[in-house]
Amino acid sequence: MTEFSLRDLERIVAVRAGASPDESWTARLVAAGPEKAARKFGEEALETVIAALGEDRQALVAESADLLYHWLVLCHTRSVALDEVLAELERRTAQSGLAEKAARDA
Repeated sequence: MTEFSLRDLERIVAVRAGASPDESWTARLVAAGPEKAARKFGEEALETVIAALGEDRQALVAESADLLYHWLVLCHTRSVALDEVLAELERRTAQSGLAEKAARDA
């Protein structure tokens, strides 16, 4: 198992976001703003769904990696830290999924 984590990727995104858009895809996405990052994330989400419906396991792995990367870029454009999302997930797991959904729908 690899030691690489989403926190590692978040740090890489932050560093690359500060590079020249001529030299970094991450910097180019960030410079284009959250709208472009959101559209790219949406494209990757659809590609992940398509891969999940297929028989090619490696395609799902690759698309999932693209999805997570683009999600972190999108979060970066809105100054949302991975730790904030993890804290929200932790809060939600303190109760059952059905109870949490009912609370949101109320």
